[in-house]
Amino acid sequence: MSPHPSWSRLRSASSRLGGAQAGALMGIASMSTVQLGSALTVPLFDRLGAPGAAGLRLAWAGVLLLVLIRPRRRAFTGRDLAACAVLGGVTAGMMLFFMLAIDRLPLGTASALEFLGPLAVSLLGPGSGRLRWTAAAALGVVLLTEPWHGGIDAAGVACALAAAACWAAYILLTQRVGDRVTGLSGLAVSMPVAGVTGLAVAAPSLADRLAWQPVLIMLGLAALSPVLPFALEFLALRRLTASAFGTLMSLEPAFAVLIGLLVLGQVPGLGPAVGVAFVVAAGVGATRAGDREVLPVPAAEPGEPATASSR
Repeated sequence: MSPHPSWSRLRSASSRLGGAQAGALMGIASMSTVQLGSALTVPLFDRLGAPGAAGLRLAWAGVLLLVLIRPRRRAFTGRDLAACAVLGGVTAGMMLFFMLAIDRLPLGTASALEFLGPLAVSLLGPGSGRLRWTAAAALGVVLLTEPWHGGIDAAGVACALAAAACWAAYILLTQRVGDRVTGLSGLAVSMPVAGVTGLAVAAPSLADRLAWQPVLIMLGLAALSPVLPFALEFLALRRLTASAFGTLMSLEPAFAVLIGLLVLGQVPGLGPAVGVAFVVAAGVGATRAGDREVLPVPAAEPGEPATASSR
């Protein structure tokens, strides 16, 4: 007897939501929280400095993930630990450089320049369709940055481009670690490394600025970003190819422009508004063929979240 039609449709929908569509939704939620966390951090730059704000967010994120996930040493090979350590260093660089960028540039502009990292990753994807969506995203980035106007802060651009390079490496390393390590344990190891690195860089600027109120505020912001978005990205990269995920991140400047407007009062011009339309189109198009082949995942340790098995 053939299965009931409604049951078949339900199973089909469930299968789709477990693949590229679920990964896309996780990526969108991640981008929203990242940009909101960045916008809420900007007012604290006067009290902590951009490196200090980044270092404290990373440090609190590392503490939170260690407490919540409690990774076990036997779940990692030596190579896995090395990959997590490198990922932590890259994560610290991404956060530090981006905080320095938004201290000098509008949130939407900095995010658009940082997107060049995922855009480079997306160019590694096969097929003419992928190239078409990448070209649309690139045009959107150009419209968002409006380089023909000149007068843009060179140091801010350099920091945003450094953040872009770190983001490209972050995407590839996160997928590698996520495929080899069960659940979110890899993130719970890499983030403390990022926290130690961030604090080491920020220590000189924090020496005379530490106070309980901003430190506790940074705890809340660390939970909003990077803990929540990075966890979502770990899960999304298990459902999407690295190239599809990179092109999906073309939505990031659009979220940055919107949140910059709502939270920081940064009003975009006509060029950025048109750029938003291009990057949204590119992001939607990139997710349509972004399913990853299901890879074997190590068995979860007793008491550890079996996140990877949900693929």
